[in-house]
Amino acid sequence: MTSLFPGAGTVLNVFTVLVGAGLGMVIGHRLSDHTRAVVTDALGLVTLLVAGLSAVSVTDPALRDAVGAGVPLLVVLGSLLIGGITGSLLRIEERLEGLAGRIQGFVARRWRAEGGTDDAARERFVEGWLTASLLFCVGPLTILGALNDGLGRGIDQLALKAVLDGFAAMAFAASFGVGVLLSAASVAVVQGVLTLVGVLLGSLVPDAHIAALTATGGLLLAGIGLRLLRIREVPVGDMLPALVVAPLLTQLVVGLR
Repeated sequence: MTSLFPGAGTVLNVFTVLVGAGLGMVIGHRLSDHTRAVVTDALGLVTLLVAGLSAVSVTDPALRDAVGAGVPLLVVLGSLLIGGITGSLLRIEERLEGLAGRIQGFVARRWRAEGGTDDAARERFVEGWLTASLLFCVGPLTILGALNDGLGRGIDQLALKAVLDGFAAMAFAASFGVGVLLSAASVAVVQGVLTLVGVLLGSLVPDAHIAALTATGGLLLAGIGLRLLRIREVPVGDMLPALVVAPLLTQLVVGLR
């Protein structure tokens, strides 16, 4: 699918998230708590599936040839450890939750969204925004799709992602409410930056670095899946720096060989 302009795929993606979240908010209050829980569990299982498909990039031949056999797993592990320690020291997840809480308070005061400013409404808003944003912004389609859009290779990947995100946003909004709408802004910022990177230097990013980034992102998605399934509250927000560390660590290993 040819792009009309760099960033067209992101515009389409933001539109589908807004539409999906809006529809989910309309039908969400009509669903019972049990049905909402089933929807959330279904999203958790699908997120784990997407995570597995992304994490398998650790076996990508380009990455193996660049860093050596057996090293890709160490690159991903090192990225998560370094990124996680950095994120925890910077208190990224805490800061994101604080930002979401302030936005929820503003929204509740202005429009009385989510039934006011009580703790349950705040928690639901924050969880909706963070979970949806991480899911929409960490996967391989986000990275590869935005880079290809910036390189002028078309928006096929982002078009597919837009459809998937639209349905996911509908399901999320049915469970978490208006906070999911805010994830559209997260998509716009993250994919917009990646598209700009594609315009400026995407053709210079080796496949090995992208594979390391995708595999690391897959494990972050697994953390999101565990949160959705209420198995463990993995601090995925604190691990976000791993997405920056992965290609840098890959380059370091390549340079040392």
